[in-house]
Parts: sequence; C-alpha cells; structure tokens
Amino acid sequence: NFMKEHKQNFLELVQEALTKIKEIDVFEVRSKLENQEDFLLVDVREESEWSEGKIPGAIYLGKGIIERDIESTEPNKNKEIILYCQGGFRSALAAESIQNMGYKNSISMSGGFSEWTNNNFPVT
Repeated sequence: NFMKEHKQNFLELVQEALTKIKEIDVFEVRSKLENQEDFLLVDVREESEWSEGKIPGAIYLGKGIIERDIESTEPNKNKEIILYCQGGFRSALAAESIQNMGYKNSISMSGGFSEWTNNNFPVT
C-alpha cells in the first residue's frame, strides 16, 4: 500500500497542506490541456522520475528547488500553476509552499503521475 510506505509525520504534513490548498484531478488537468487553457504545469518529482516520463507540456521544477526558481520561471503570482508528483503528496506540499510565497492559484493534481498513467493518458 502506497500510504503505508510513508512515515506518519510526512503524512501529517501532507494532510495539513491539503486543508490549505486546492486540488484538481487528472481528468480536469487533461481537459485543461486539451482546451489549451493558460496555466503552468509543473512536475515536482525527482529528476530521475522526470526523465522516465512526463505529462506533455509540463516543465520541471523539482520539489527541492521550486521555491528558489519559481519566481524567475513564472513572475506572475496570479497565474494558475498546477503541480504534480508521483502520487499527489509532494505536490501538495510544494503547492502550499509556493502559495505561502504569494502564488494564489497554486493547485496540486491529486493522484499524481501514477493516476495519470493508470488512465493511459499521454506521456512523453
């Protein structure tokens, strides 16, 4: 079970983050991509995960560097930014973090990349 692999403190951090941020599911994200809506899709996984496959149109800003690099990547703090990781936990923490930096429309994709691939959605 994916949930059991994580230490309790990590899950508590994630649960707290989820009370403060917005989430969107993979179907909504795919629809936004297909409709060519104006948003930034950010992969916050490790570089090794990113290199194995990603959602088309995503950019890479790993969870370890997102706070450092988000402002030079996207200076507009009103921009809708959708973040994803493998399962939706790290992206929730990253969304909360950049929300604290003033990015009001930061959203975590629930289920993450694994949910994306489980639905056989396109991957590059």
